[in-house]
Amino acid sequence: MARILIATVPVLGHVAPFVPLARALVACGHEVRWFTGAKYRARVEATGATFVGHTRARDYDDARLDEEFPERTRHRGLARLRVDLRWFIAAAPDQLADLRAILATFPADIVLHDVAMVGAHFLFELGGPPTGALGITVLVANSRDTAPFGLGLQPSSTALGRLRNRGLNWLVEHVAFRDVQACWNATRASVDLPPTGWWMDEMTRETFYLQPTVPSFEYPRTDLPPTVRFIGPLPPEQPIDAQQPEFWDELAGPRPVVHVTQGTIANTSPVLFAPAIEALAREDVLVVIATGHRPVEELGLGRVPDNVRVAPFIPYAHLLPRTSAMVTNGGYGGVQLALAHGVPLVVAGASEDKPEVAGRVAWSGVGVNLGTATPRPAVLREAVRAVLDDPRYRERARALAQEYGSHDSVARAIEIIETVARTGRAQPDDATAA
Repeated sequence: MARILIATVPVLGHVAPFVPLARALVACGHEVRWFTGAKYRARVEATGATFVGHTRARDYDDARLDEEFPERTRHRGLARLRVDLRWFIAAAPDQLADLRAILATFPADIVLHDVAMVGAHFLFELGGPPTGALGITVLVANSRDTAPFGLGLQPSSTALGRLRNRGLNWLVEHVAFRDVQACWNATRASVDLPPTGWWMDEMTRETFYLQPTVPSFEYPRTDLPPTVRFIGPLPPEQPIDAQQPEFWDELAGPRPVVHVTQGTIANTSPVLFAPAIEALAREDVLVVIATGHRPVEELGLGRVPDNVRVAPFIPYAHLLPRTSAMVTNGGYGGVQLALAHGVPLVVAGASEDKPEVAGRVAWSGVGVNLGTATPRPAVLREAVRAVLDDPRYRERARALAQEYGSHDSVARAIEIIETVARTGRAQPDDATAA
């Protein structure tokens, strides 16, 4: 039996991927403690893990991020991404203090964390236990074959492409994201760590790095870090008390089902719901909107066209097998689950990691990248019609679904975690192994 410490920031998209892993680790007989925010205590304890809350690290409600961190509201696009990255980095010293206090009474054999829990990375560098990160978005490390994270540009490994990539990577580190890199090295100095190069590269230099997708969705890299393991998509948590909406039987009807989502955080206003409703109101489809637990009235969706159905939440394991196309703002987890079911995508996202997710959707041929978070209804209608009518999108999505189905993500992750807990290192196998 191993002692395993999980550490995640209190944001649903960072917590949820760890739920099946924690449950499986507990079922295997390991002692698991989970450091995260108080909002997620019940979710943690439902896995059998022991919840450990924040002492010095700031706790917050991810449903009220704009209120908790008002500086976010003054920025959009890359500027907002810089704000968020500085906020994640600056939290590291207090996270580190809490993690050290936990380890004083719970000497973990391994620490598993999400990439935004920067304090866990500092712990590793300062001589802590073997540590691994779980990616909760696209692979963020720089590469000679890709443009830097955040720009949403397609990869290129040609001579000119690599020249472009090298120049852009330098510009991002030293100009566009100079404040983020300065925050990184200043924060490192505060805990007696030396400066480094581009901070995102450091996360793949731990004992291992789990990427919950398949190689065909991620941009190819000839310099892929040897720590990276593609494990396939992690299964979604299935709420025990989830109720099927009253319109459930309609999903088995003759009309194609188009699911529309804004995720669970960027859903305070109907920036995608509204144009999707207008775009598809006269189409021969059934539009199914899940508000991410936001009250329907709060979003102004109380009265909708006859072919639109709205619910606060619908379990994806039930909905996606009946879905013909998905319109999304580009949340990484939702995109992975859609593709695991062979559902082609229309992506409209422009903040945080969403341009990068959308770029990979277009690059892999499984959908359309609209390149904006506020699409015009006519453009959105055309994109939906394309993924419904052009068989190439469906065929490519189904091909990825087959690749996803060849991976048992939880079993593979547990195998890696147990190996590291036992030996202190990951097996030197193929980084793209299942």
